[in-house]
Amino acid sequence: MAPAAEQCDVVDAPVRLPGLLRRQQLLRLTDAGWARVLGAPWDAGARSCLGVWAARGLPLVVTRQRPCQDAAIAVGLPAPARYGRRRIALGIAAREVMFFDEFPAADAATRLLPRTDGARWRVLVAALAGTGCAPRVYGGYGWQALTRLAYVHADSDLDLLLPVSSLEHADVVAHVLARSSWARPPLDGELLFADGAAVAWREWLAHRQGCSAQVLVKRLRGVALETPDALSA
Repeated sequence: MAPAAEQCDVVDAPVRLPGLLRRQQLLRLTDAGWARVLGAPWDAGARSCLGVWAARGLPLVVTRQRPCQDAAIAVGLPAPARYGRRRIALGIAAREVMFFDEFPAADAATRLLPRTDGARWRVLVAALAGTGCAPRVYGGYGWQALTRLAYVHADSDLDLLLPVSSLEHADVVAHVLARSSWARPPLDGELLFADGAAVAWREWLAHRQGCSAQVLVKRLRGVALETPDALSA
């Protein structure tokens, strides 16, 4: 079980969250933002980790927003192995965001895979691109590709964020993954619709094959079982 997130809240006047905000989006803080974060009463381990992030200008990730909270953007920092893989949660004022960013393109994971798997991975990424999907890698592989710090371990899944343009496009992308010969590390991830709704690709495939009436949809402000008709693509 992942360690509980540690919270650092920002006290600020209410602000309207940017319209483009969504889960698994990255953001980078201004110097003033980092100064405020580092001024909070962290323990030594968290302070050391946050200090590295601040010094290198590394990103934080947008997480599910807490209900009725407009005063801050909820973000997280899943720390690498050297900091015990602890999860640090923060609240960031909109004015502290320098710019928004994204996880690396999926081919960035190539250098983290065994040499013998590189060619097969490139084939899969190309097949996804051929459907019009531009996959990105997140989770442990994504963070290691971004930071060059140790995240990946023997049981790490390879997580893909898979933007899709329609329900039919989601079907095509899920079938490409299902038909792939890729075996290890396990391939996980989410189909990402245009409105920010996300569905695990394996769950989507199972639903489309008649195994369930609904799918678990993750949104910026909550999680719910929905039918695909409720998704805005």
